[in-house]
Amino acid sequence: MGNFRFYRRKQIFPGLSVNLSKSGASLTFGVRGAHLTVGRRGVRRTVGIPGTGLYYTSRQGNHSGVHSAHVETPAGAEKAGVVGVVADLIVALVGLAVLVGLGFLLLS
Repeated sequence: MGNFRFYRRKQIFPGLSVNLSKSGASLTFGVRGAHLTVGRRGVRRTVGIPGTGLYYTSRQGNHSGVHSAHVETPAGAEKAGVVGVVADLIVALVGLAVLVGLGFLLLS
């Protein structure tokens, strides 16, 4: 027996899309090769080399796959989470640029 799946993406303007699925809505920011998706399951960062199928995804949030004992969160850590996401995205973009640069060097 199979499952019904539903997924729809609507581009609001270049760099911003709304995604709809059975499990809810999310927003995607970014360009082909590097984007950030924010939804009810948390934040997902994806960076890759377009056209190759190679990509890296990390998730932060409610369902990140980390199920450990409760750890006391220091005061102010909530604000640091947004800064961490932006820093991770910058690191991912720099990494992508390095990979693309290496690809051009190897092809030339």
